[in-house]
Amino acid sequence: MQDLLRRYGPVLTGFIILIVAFWLLILVIIPNITLFESSFRPYLPVSEIGGPKDTYSLNNYLKVFNGSIETSFLGLSFQVPVHVLTFWLTIWYSVVVTALCFALAYPVAYYMAKIANPRSLPTLTLLLFVPLWVSEVLRAFAWWIILAFKGPLNSLLLFIGAIDKPIRWITDYDAVMIGLVYTYILFMLFPLYNAISSLDTNQIEAAEDLGAPWWKIHWRIVLPHAKPGVASGAVMVFMLSAGSLLVPSILGSTTSQWFTQTIQQWMNDALDWNTASAYAFLLLFLCTAFVSLVMWVFRVKLSDIAK
Repeated sequence: MQDLLRRYGPVLTGFIILIVAFWLLILVIIPNITLFESSFRPYLPVSEIGGPKDTYSLNNYLKVFNGSIETSFLGLSFQVPVHVLTFWLTIWYSVVVTALCFALAYPVAYYMAKIANPRSLPTLTLLLFVPLWVSEVLRAFAWWIILAFKGPLNSLLLFIGAIDKPIRWITDYDAVMIGLVYTYILFMLFPLYNAISSLDTNQIEAAEDLGAPWWKIHWRIVLPHAKPGVASGAVMVFMLSAGSLLVPSILGSTTSQWFTQTIQQWMNDALDWNTASAYAFLLLFLCTAFVSLVMWVFRVKLSDIAK
């Protein structure tokens, strides 16, 4: 606070604080409190709102256990609530997307931070940012065209003889993961780049002089130093993937259902905003709990993510 007052003066500092408080209160806190309160109330006709049936309960949250579907795991078949299965698949594939983003972004981030010519960095950064200039809807539709049964990808693979017949890419969760990786990979790349850039190159050169193989240099030196960037990127990619709606809606198939699509169905199809609010808070709470558990397992602190 003292730094703000010294840098901007009392008038401008007060204005900044008011703007931030307005944003947090009006656009974040009050809407979430309203949704949270609605999640415990039943969906009723307007004439019955405030009446004897309008009571608080956990019924909206318990609806997640309604309806069962048969699934199999490790050769065993069993019944599981359909919305619980949808939530589990959403979490699982969000983890896969996060891992793929890390595997693809780490070599690029290391190249930009330690190998590329500093003069070429602005050009590389610009090329990476170009896709963000296009809306997420158009990017998802572009991938839908590319992955279509008679799209450019299958035509190219058939032309070079890599496949004998077209492949149905838009099936199950394959296309959804491709779209999510493409959409959110930069949220992994730039935290990694910032973390690796702060690593003293002399440490890498000293390890090379002592005969350390390249994989041990990355495992023992680069990755531990880049831990805050890995944590920050992983949290952002996972939460954005689990909460994505446009990409699963456009690139999803009849056999793939994202939990956010279930929330949308409660809102738009059933017009039951109370149950949709309960499902939204379930997604937020359980995703936060999952991220906290993973942070505890890997011994990552919030201070690491905030760096």
